[in-house]
Amino acid sequence: VAPPQDLQITDPGLLGSLDIEWKPPPNVQTFNECTVKYKFEYRNTGDRDWKVIFTRKLKFRAGFDLSRTAEVKVQTLLEGRCTDDVEVQSDWIYATFQVPLQGKLESEVQNFHCIYHDWEYLKCTWQPGLLSPHGVHYGLYYWYEGLDHAAQCDDYIQDHGINIGCMLQNLSQAEYKDLSICVNGSAAATLLRPLYVTLRLHNLAKPSPPKQLVVSVSASEELHVAWSPPGGETPAQCLEYEVQLAEEQEEAEAAWASVSTQMETALTISRANQSRILCVRVRGRTNIFCADQGFWSEWTQECFSVSRKEDKQLFILIPVILSLSSSLIIFMLIGQCKKRSPAGKPLHTSVG
Repeated sequence: VAPPQDLQITDPGLLGSLDIEWKPPPNVQTFNECTVKYKFEYRNTGDRDWKVIFTRKLKFRAGFDLSRTAEVKVQTLLEGRCTDDVEVQSDWIYATFQVPLQGKLESEVQNFHCIYHDWEYLKCTWQPGLLSPHGVHYGLYYWYEGLDHAAQCDDYIQDHGINIGCMLQNLSQAEYKDLSICVNGSAAATLLRPLYVTLRLHNLAKPSPPKQLVVSVSASEELHVAWSPPGGETPAQCLEYEVQLAEEQEEAEAAWASVSTQMETALTISRANQSRILCVRVRGRTNIFCADQGFWSEWTQECFSVSRKEDKQLFILIPVILSLSSSLIIFMLIGQCKKRSPAGKPLHTSVG
């Protein structure tokens, strides 16, 4: 069987999503008794593995890192009565695509970093490139499947008049899709290298700390810890938690012991040394059922004083001991006064 024909790659201006199309082999009409399909593979130059798609269509859209060359290849697969039900493969045809990159690599923005806070808004920050001149202007553009065209950020974060970040709202339609981003810079008489990245929001999620932490100690000295999921739009079923316990006299000297849960928001923990000071803290992040990775929330923390049993007993004995001591002192003073006074005569106070 012959390979497909006229493999082409075009850029629709969607920040990395490229359209790949081809034509069927010239003799495809002769294979009426066979199924014709195509094996399509793609990657960026430098990637070790190819991504593989089997399709009967003649067009496919795939995401690439535009800072590197896009590579694609397609072959024909033929199977059916005309091949005695044995799959026959054609040779591969290849094509590449490279966006002309302007400016030096050192002019590209540095330390690009994004966090999806509470599954509500995406905050991306960056620093100017090493060769960025004074008065540079940066713009962030983004696209995901469902948008007609690439959109620009309308809520920038600035430092001394320079855009160094962006806040993107209302991205729920982009969850579990590729989010393509380009940060481009412009300056007078200087060409700056654009930055292209592809993100997955669920892998960048960071929830707020858990709420309403309640800690209690039972009569058997077991610790009961309960909390509520954080606010925001973070799905409760997508959270895992880490609970840490420290039993030391000083928090700075605390040796934290960790216990993890999946979605549960309560724990019972046996206490180790039943110390006087007890600290408990809880944090959460997106679990493995909803994301490949994620950011831990900040800790919520509760420290309080716990009285030991022997401390309680001592607390009860102290007033008893003080009362007995006071009575004994009074009796001793009365006895001393009786010894100094003659029997049956009142005491006289001398005036000097």
